Amino acid sequence: MVREPWGNCSDMARRRNHYEAAFEAYLKSRRVPYIAVDETRRTLFTQEPIKSLDFIVAPASGPSWLADIKGRRFPSGRGRYWTNWSTHGDLQAMAAWEKVFGAPFQGLFVFAYWIVGYRSPLPSAQLWSYRDRWYAFLGVLARDYAAWSRPISPRWETVALRGSDFRRLARPAQAIFSAGSDETMAAGDAPAPALRASG
Repeated sequence: MVREPWGNCSDMARRRNHYEAAFEAYLKSRRVPYIAVDETRRTLFTQEPIKSLDFIVAPASGPSWLADIKGRRFPSGRGRYWTNWSTHGDLQAMAAWEKVFGAPFQGLFVFAYWIVGYRSPLPSAQLWSYRDRWYAFLGVLARDYAAWSRPISPRWETVALRGSDFRRLARPAQAIFSAGSDETMAAGDAPAPALRASG
């Protein structure tokens, strides 16, 4: 099932995890056209058994995006920063979706970091507030992630970028989805907190 751009966010918040709901609220606030993909109706796009996308995002200018949201805490357990693991299945699915849609669509892993400490992956003015939580959205092109990631668990078939590679390849959502409002990402429902950017 697909949903019209700027659909009912409260409904999505009930059906999706908070990372996806926060990202959808961000897209709405900036008036970036998108479609939220319902995993149970993915055959609207393809008959192949491909892991679902989360959003199809089509700004007024520039490329269109096939976005897979990766919700992570910042920091994660044991004080780890820049956690960015994914799976081989995610990489294969994204490559398949890029073939289904073709140009100008590009695969994008959006790491939605829920800020749970005193450091942030972005300056505080670029954070997004949603339901009393703060998020930082950073995107990495799927092809770059595939090229630079390395195995971290053969058993779970997971891969990740080194922290230095992630910081080099990732771009803030504000730079990727530049169409629409000129307001900063801090235009959520609360003032941006005083956090220290984590280099």
